[in-house]
Amino acid sequence: MSYKTIDLCAGIGGIRKGFEMTGHFKNVLSAEIDKYACITYEHLYGENPKNDLTSETFKTTLAQTKYDILLAGFPCQAFSSAGKQLGFRDKTKGTIFFDIADIISRTSPKAIFLENVENLISHDNGNTLKTIIETLEDELNYRIIGVSLDEDGEFSYSSKSFLRNSKYFGLPQNRPRAYIMAFSKQTYGDAVRVLTDNLPLASNQVIFGDLNDILENDVDEIYYLSSGYWETLKSHKKRQIKNGNGYGYIIVNSSERKHPIANTILATGGSGKERNLVFQHKDGIANKTLPRKKSKLNSDGIRIMTPTEWGKLQGFIGYAFVDDDKDGFSFPESLSDNQKYKQLGNSVTIPVIKEMANFMIVCFNKMIQSQLSLILDIATYTDFFNKRDIIESLHISTNQADFLIKKLIEINQLEQISRGKNVKYKIV
Repeated sequence: MSYKTIDLCAGIGGIRKGFEMTGHFKNVLSAEIDKYACITYEHLYGENPKNDLTSETFKTTLAQTKYDILLAGFPCQAFSSAGKQLGFRDKTKGTIFFDIADIISRTSPKAIFLENVENLISHDNGNTLKTIIETLEDELNYRIIGVSLDEDGEFSYSSKSFLRNSKYFGLPQNRPRAYIMAFSKQTYGDAVRVLTDNLPLASNQVIFGDLNDILENDVDEIYYLSSGYWETLKSHKKRQIKNGNGYGYIIVNSSERKHPIANTILATGGSGKERNLVFQHKDGIANKTLPRKKSKLNSDGIRIMTPTEWGKLQGFIGYAFVDDDKDGFSFPESLSDNQKYKQLGNSVTIPVIKEMANFMIVCFNKMIQSQLSLILDIATYTDFFNKRDIIESLHISTNQADFLIKKLIEINQLEQISRGKNVKYKIV
């Protein structure tokens, strides 16, 4: 069965790609406002996602669009530990969630998948996450994976319910992120109770074993640090250590690291690059002068990782776009390196998303099977029944009742025995 998705806060389409890789999802509409991300998105998918999800025009369009799953990697700056952590008080980014909630209330998708930074879970002493959970569960009538009710009727969950790390999904990047998956009680009714499993913790696939598998052998000299910048980083780290802090640059492939992995790459560049420095000797570059560098290149062979290496860390290169052993991923030719770093750091780790998408399919199948079994149970104890009986017994929508009846007729377990307004059915 194929499900239709919408891709909100789309970036360069990492979430969309992970879902589409399963073969069960097809994207029908996207929204992204960043000019350069839109250029890359169109380059990759042949569609311009330039839409503002906060606008009434776009929300009206969505209300007229048939789709099943809402996907959104909504802006994380408002919750990131690297930012001001204003959360929902950030009038430009933190309120995007409420626009997403508004869209959900208008369009009632069968399922929701949200991605954000790790800090979303602990932000504002947990109140931010509490607000999201209460909005989805209470106001919008969705069942969130990993959330249950305690004896007092309060929502019960832990950070472990939502946090997953890219390093356990086949890629050498320490990247904890928050993932929220929820299913419509309006569509699936009491069948949501069968969803007792947690989100996937890991995958068995190894795409790149460690950093040694992704580092390029010979990179352009522009990626080597200037001696002035290198000295600045070393001085900064000394001060941090003296002050009892653990901040500062990290050489990720240093000799004491047996199976090196990268630290989190960031959309802001900066520390995402500095905490992922690489030692790689290259003849002829020590003390060399380049027009774009303020001082000569360092003599220690220290460089930043390349956009290609970042692309591998996120699964865009060497995984998601590979077809017949050919890698089809590329950026638009005119895109700067700064934009490449920003777009990759702001995106998702595609293998994690694919695993989540496969899990969503398992959840759909469990609920549908539960509903089909309940209908057959009803049919066992009565000579005939109608669609209203199914809707009231399973607490589901008319559309879902139609889908289930059609399914049972297709597999020859149900037959229609009358016509007209009050159509009746019986078990075969």
